[in-house]
Formats: sequence, C-alpha cells, structure tokens
Amino acid sequence: MYYLLLAFCYSLSILPFPVLYFISDVLYVLVYYVIGYRRKVVMENLTQAFPDKSKEELTLLAKKYYHNLTDMMVETIKLLTMSKAQLQKRFQCDLTVLHELYAQGKSCQLHLGHNFNWEWANLFCMQGVAFPFLVVYMPLTSRPADRMFRHFREKFGTILIPANDMGNSMRAWTNKQYLIALVADQNPGNPRSCYWYPFLNKMTPFYKGPEMGAKRSNIPVVFVDIRKVKRGYYHASLKLAFENPQQEPDGAITEAFVKYLEKNIHEQPEVWVWSHRRWKHEYKGK
Repeated sequence: MYYLLLAFCYSLSILPFPVLYFISDVLYVLVYYVIGYRRKVVMENLTQAFPDKSKEELTLLAKKYYHNLTDMMVETIKLLTMSKAQLQKRFQCDLTVLHELYAQGKSCQLHLGHNFNWEWANLFCMQGVAFPFLVVYMPLTSRPADRMFRHFREKFGTILIPANDMGNSMRAWTNKQYLIALVADQNPGNPRSCYWYPFLNKMTPFYKGPEMGAKRSNIPVVFVDIRKVKRGYYHASLKLAFENPQQEPDGAITEAFVKYLEKNIHEQPEVWVWSHRRWKHEYKGK
C-alpha cells in the first residue's frame, strides 16, 4: 500500500506548479462543495473567533481557507521532487537570529502554529541552519500515510521526534546543541494538566510541555509567523521571544505565544487550520 501511495504522489509531484494548482482548484470544489469536509466545524470555529463578521463574510473566509487547504495538499506532494533552489525561491525567511544563537553555542526552540505552509517551512529551515534540526510530530494512525509524511519531512535531513515518545527520543540530545520545532497550538488530550488562556474569544487549553522544556534547559525560544504572500509563495518571520526562559514566571512563555499567534491569525486568518476541533474542552475554572 505504501509503495502504491508513494508512486501515485511521485507521479503528481513531477507536474509543474500551474498544473498542480489546477488540481488544487478541482480539489477545492470537491472538498468544499461536494464532500463538505468539516464545513460545520470550520463555520463554528470562525463564528467563535470573529463574532463581529456577518454570515457572508464568514462564508467567504471559509472558502479562502479551503482553497489554501487544497493548495497545501498539492504543495506538500510537490516536496517529493522539489529542488532546494525551487524551495528557496518560493519560501523566504531571515534566519539571522538562529545563526547568532548557534554561534553562541546555544540550542533553540521554535514555537509556531498551524499556519500554511509549515511543511515548506520545516524544510527551508533545515537547509539554512547549522543546527541539527528536530521536528516534533504526531504519528498518523494510518501506517502508509505516516510513512509517507515522514518521507516528505526527512527529505533534507530533518530529524523527526514522535510526540508520544518525546521523553525517550530527547535523551539522545542531552548536552548537545540542537534546534527543535514545536507546533504549539495543538489541542491537548488532557486539559487538566494544561495552561488555559483566552484565545479567539474562548478559554482554551495549551500544552505546558514546550514552556517546561525551554525552562528546564534554559533554551532560547523563538516565535515563528508564516504568511502567504501569494499563491505558491510564503514568507516567515522569526522573533527571539525569550533568551533566558528560566527567568520567566510559570505560564509567561505560553501566554506570550498565545497572544502572538492570535494577533497573526487576525491579520491573515485564511492560512490557519480552522478544520481542527480546537475547542473540544470546556473551561471548568481553577
């Protein structure tokens, strides 16, 4: 099954971008109008986040989101045959802050949200830094699909750390210099052991793990914002948010990231993943 899936994706990946975006347009019609993939979830999330927008405005925003979602699908497949030169042309980011931290002998945490196109961002960063580049990911339940996504992400040497075995996987990096990327807006499975903050007009749980890891080893934290410039082109910004995390009170790093992410979502909402069930848990108070 895996090799059939790989062969199919490779056959698509060799197609030029204009053809891939035509396929994305077809997928958009199927996903939004025919299948209606999680349309109810998307509209509920958008209504929650933007109560002042009219139904027509929310519908337009949902359509933009789905179009970006299908673009993300074909762009991820393109990674199978995409050259480094193509990626560097289509994805831009000033990595100076990472170079400086590496020169100082420090490790670094990247905190980012589910903003398109994080797959391109992972591989762009891997090409541009001297750090060993670690990415924490959640293994998929489908083995062929999980193996395929690991193939995409490891193409240029990214080291994948499974989120469900992070403690054991990170032992090998004790006392070593590394750069680790954490998608820090995941919906936690156990909300009782999380930080809760107002996020898009609702109390929302966030994992404590990224902050605790940074404070444990005093690893500088860099926030990442990814913007879609135009179709097929992205720009990421890096912000050195906390150089000495151990000096911060509990919850301060997570709260700062929540505010940073929320601001970025408001500025370009159509590139954040709205089809996730982000508010599955209700706040019970302290």
